[in-house]
Amino acid sequence: MWIHSNLWPSWLSLNFPEFAHGIRIAIILAGAYLLNRALRALFAKSQQRIAQRMAELRGGMDPELKKRATTLGAIARKTIGVIIWIIALIMALREAGFDVTPILAGAGVAGVAVGFGAQHLVRDVIAGAFLLLENQIRVNDVAVINGTGGLVEQINLRTTVLRGMDGTVYIFPNGSIQTLGNMTHGFSYYVFDLGVAYKEDTDRVSEVLKGIADELMKEEKFTKLILAPLEILGVDKFADSAVIIKARIKTVPIQQWMVGREMNRRIKKKFDELGIEIPFPHMSLYFGEASKPFRMSLDQLDRGELKALIREVIEEQQAAQAGKRLGEA
Repeated sequence: MWIHSNLWPSWLSLNFPEFAHGIRIAIILAGAYLLNRALRALFAKSQQRIAQRMAELRGGMDPELKKRATTLGAIARKTIGVIIWIIALIMALREAGFDVTPILAGAGVAGVAVGFGAQHLVRDVIAGAFLLLENQIRVNDVAVINGTGGLVEQINLRTTVLRGMDGTVYIFPNGSIQTLGNMTHGFSYYVFDLGVAYKEDTDRVSEVLKGIADELMKEEKFTKLILAPLEILGVDKFADSAVIIKARIKTVPIQQWMVGREMNRRIKKKFDELGIEIPFPHMSLYFGEASKPFRMSLDQLDRGELKALIREVIEEQQAAQAGKRLGEA
């Protein structure tokens, strides 16, 4: 990108020196811009070729390869772009008549000062480099960072950007990441915690669940998304009003929620069809020690009868309390 003065017409340099320097500066900046555009297109093609080549070696296209190629390509393109613009700026300053030697020397001293003064920045950049080298997360992964989950939109050397389900954007300095969970690395699981009534045969329920999953796997829409049959882990615990059966199904990354929702829809329909009870919370009313159990059907009582029944229960309770007070006296 260096433009030697001998390449320029002598009459232009002699008669219009300021104009000639301005033209050179404009060409330097334009060259930097065009080079950045060319590198962007080159990186896009290189990412595709590298991913295809690795897929050929592994015997098939792997979505994980595309994620990693996209992430590393974006980081490399941004880094090289910054270097190009720094070189172009130094060349433009030199062409404008500034002595860049002190600037370069001062940059070294300033770099040391910045290194001491911006320790957090250096920590974030180093953490970001290891984040990329160790392939912990990639763009388009679903991750949980420091307890916050979302889709990974950007991975920069200094920050990682997540977008939550509600559209909120979360930005984390890489050096501040204490806990990191990748929910879509290689494959995913959807975990079922299914509660059934105590009277149900858990072995029968497990067979019904396997049948629903097998039917789902045979459908064209889901056969490519489900990687393995439904895995019944067994009776997980005894809850207050239900027996909890735990199961999980293995899917391709990010598709576990779609498969899980469809499974839940079919489980509800199948259980209703077979009469398998899924418990739900009930509420019991208790009016005190003196009240006796009674059976009430609202469709058999009119409004007056219902009021009379409630009044009778209240009077019994008040009489019991009055008798208790007299006994204490």
